[in-house]
Amino acid sequence: MEPFESFKEMQKKNWAHFAPLALQTTPCAARLVKRAGIRSGQKVLDVCCGTGVVSVTAARLGAHVTGLDLTPELLQGARENAAIANLEIDWHEGDVEKLPFADASFDAVLSQFGHIFAPRPEVAVAEMLRVLKPGGTIAFSTWPPELFVGRMFALTAGYLPAPPPGVAPPPQWGDPNIVRQRLGNAVKDVLFDRGTMLVFALSPAHHRAVSERSAGPLVRLVTELSVSAPARLAEFRREYDALAADYFEDNIIQQDYLMTRATKK
Repeated sequence: MEPFESFKEMQKKNWAHFAPLALQTTPCAARLVKRAGIRSGQKVLDVCCGTGVVSVTAARLGAHVTGLDLTPELLQGARENAAIANLEIDWHEGDVEKLPFADASFDAVLSQFGHIFAPRPEVAVAEMLRVLKPGGTIAFSTWPPELFVGRMFALTAGYLPAPPPGVAPPPQWGDPNIVRQRLGNAVKDVLFDRGTMLVFALSPAHHRAVSERSAGPLVRLVTELSVSAPARLAEFRREYDALAADYFEDNIIQQDYLMTRATKK
């Protein structure tokens, strides 16, 4: 199997447990949908939709929503969330690097902390822009590399085998300069904003314990190190807890993130 395909298969497996963390992202979904200016009647694609928090939020406004994700377990949760809200959403299992849609199919393309895990950013963003209509909106939320989640992913990566050559670190998507470069001349009116996610936890260690069961890279790390290198796993946990403590106060971990919006030319 080609290296990038093997990498994606691993991601599909490791992100299957994300659902417990999805609830934390629901206020962020509302901010992203509002920031993108989603309106009734628009055709909206939610890329790497996970359990559908952005899709459901947009569909409640009357948008015609399509949600796509690599991981079938998350799509099952998305279908359940849509059914609870009595909403019709078109769900697809698929890859952001190879979207199964025609050119210029959507009025808006959204992604919340999802497309950043595609191994080749230039391929993912080209696909997102390809299926977007001229004059349409692309909007996404990402983790800045210098803040908690970006630093956490960098810490985790240091304990895992190196990815295939050409795989970009997800937190690069949180750097506005890199975002501008990746969007390139295909868009205009690039705007940035900041948001804050508040995550409830009894301690930094509690936050880590939940993340170890739910966040793809941490699921993989614990699986690999529990048997092969338990001392190294203990070292990672100490480093994680110390990092999380910098952002922990009053039983809340504060995680700032970047929102980007642009218009396709």
